[in-house]
Amino acid sequence: MITIKEVKKTGELKDFVKFPFKLYKGSPYWVPPIIREEMATFDKTQNPSLESADVWLFLAYRDHKIVGRIAVIINHIEVEQQQKKKVRFGWFDVIDDIEVTKALLAKVAEIGKQHGLEYLEGPVGFSNMDKAGMLTEGYEKLSNMSTIYNYPYYPEHFRQLGYEKGAVWVEYLIRIPDIVPDKVEKLADIVLKRYDLKLLQFKSSKELVEYADGMFDLMNRSFKDLQSFVPIQQSEVEQYKKKYLKFIHPDFVKFIVDKEGKMVAFSITMPSFSKALQKANGKLFPFGFIHILRAMKKSKSATLYLIGVEPKYQNKGLTAIIFNETTKIFQKRGLKYVESNPELEENIAVQLLWKHYEGSHPHKHRVTWRKQLDTM
Repeated sequence: MITIKEVKKTGELKDFVKFPFKLYKGSPYWVPPIIREEMATFDKTQNPSLESADVWLFLAYRDHKIVGRIAVIINHIEVEQQQKKKVRFGWFDVIDDIEVTKALLAKVAEIGKQHGLEYLEGPVGFSNMDKAGMLTEGYEKLSNMSTIYNYPYYPEHFRQLGYEKGAVWVEYLIRIPDIVPDKVEKLADIVLKRYDLKLLQFKSSKELVEYADGMFDLMNRSFKDLQSFVPIQQSEVEQYKKKYLKFIHPDFVKFIVDKEGKMVAFSITMPSFSKALQKANGKLFPFGFIHILRAMKKSKSATLYLIGVEPKYQNKGLTAIIFNETTKIFQKRGLKYVESNPELEENIAVQLLWKHYEGSHPHKHRVTWRKQLDTM
């Protein structure tokens, strides 16, 4: 018999956060989060996303043993301002038993109906800065800290339960060439001159923080038409500046401005921390942070976390400028591969750029799953 219990106490929250550590124990592909940071994600005093969202956490039990978990999320900006009558679900993990999946999703539907919503979709987080998308191809590839890993039976459960695909993403593995592709370098030079643009160079992380508001403002403009996007709020911007931006090496951040100094494109890449986080196994202390510090200097692969382009400049070659400069940094640091962030399947313009990089190929796919609540 399956029992679904709402998380109310600190001990239960720890069980919720630590369940994947048991589920994926021994997996060479799953990358564990930092437990303390995961706990803070569900703390209203530490996560500004909860100012505009409600969340309910549930654990599934069988014979007093945890066999699944799920977060039910209502983002009020999405529902009230964007008029998307959606209840979200995320932090979904489950054993290979479709009845457990069905019972957890029933809780999502129950809360969605109670609040007059029309459909559910996930896995997603509170906002677009959280992990999203269930892996459907690439199960034998190392995950990274900004994406979800799951076993192959996950999507099979959703197919059997009659869910439809929502968003579809593809991730590319890009080999860093010894020389920047000639077509990319020429295109970058042409675009810079044609539109009178300038690439900013930074010497310190402090300088980056000064441009953070402009970057997130551009992100809101460039992503506003994406099907699952919810605008980043100023309180969230302040949190990201405090927790993340000031620790990013300026080599890995590229900002492009127009002749008036207005930001028109940006990208953030980072050395891969996947193997370091596996060694840390959820804890920064006493030795986890040492693995992460080593990865900053010695990792041979990188991850492209964020990229945004002003709508009127999209499909005009600005990504060539970014990757021309980024490739040079990768070469300088001895990085051999970079993994793209999940790119919507219809984002052909960016994907065409990877064809200039020999040996680059799509190696992971992921989706969100949707279902109308009146069918449940």
